[in-house]
Amino acid sequence: MPAELGGSQISSLLEALPGIASVLRSPVADALVKAIRAAAGVGDFSAEDAEELVRYAVRRGLIGPDEGDRVLAEVQVALKSRRKVVKSAKPKAAKKRPAKKKFRR
Repeated sequence: MPAELGGSQISSLLEALPGIASVLRSPVADALVKAIRAAAGVGDFSAEDAEELVRYAVRRGLIGPDEGDRVLAEVQVALKSRRKVVKSAKPKAAKKRPAKKKFRR
């Protein structure tokens, strides 16, 4: 039977192996951070992030499976419509300036 790590052992492990904390980080934590950044307008939010958060909420009994399905369906529709808007929006063509005439001496 494998031994369990205590709090001080985990802290020592995290200090000894830089970067391991990001590997051990919860996918829910990542999705929450992305959701917060997207809400503030400084990041993007994906359907995968929404799915992770909804699965977590259902597992914890915060919402029911039916509500989770409805929320995910709404998110899918919203993200698809956002993609269509981004694709259909063409950048405005820059106005060409008339060429400057060169004078010969």
